[in-house]
Amino acid sequence: MEKTGDDIGIGDFWRTLGERPIGATLVTTDSAEGPQGFLGLSAAHVTANPPTMLVSIDKKTSALAGVLDKGHFAVNFLPEGYAEMANAFGGKGDKVFDPDKWGTFATGAPVLNDALGVFDCEVSKVVEQGDISIVIGLVKGVKAADGGAPLIFHRGKFLSE
Repeated sequence: MEKTGDDIGIGDFWRTLGERPIGATLVTTDSAEGPQGFLGLSAAHVTANPPTMLVSIDKKTSALAGVLDKGHFAVNFLPEGYAEMANAFGGKGDKVFDPDKWGTFATGAPVLNDALGVFDCEVSKVVEQGDISIVIGLVKGVKAADGGAPLIFHRGKFLSE
């Protein structure tokens, strides 16, 4: 597939983006209704000085209100074997915050105990672009595992499925 200019549709955009293998990431926060989260495949670093992350959140995502209300979020990098959880947070099942698998960290946002890495962030800026909110967060806590393989998402599925 090759397209240019006005011929590039939303489906073309997503198909091309799907060619990028990426580590599966859950973005989590808490709210008055309890913990919330979503599959955040667009989570990325901004800069290391000061440590800053960003997440792109669809304006229809229920967790956006929690992120903005509480002013914090955590980025959790999933290990292999967590495809079922990732699918649930991606809208293909029930999200479950099992207290044996989840804790909290610097900001109070939920963090996955088995995550390969966690960035716990305080919201510093929100940029509106199209149908998403780009939420920029200053890192208030980090956790990194001593090993383990990541859960990789490519062409619309998890490679370990």
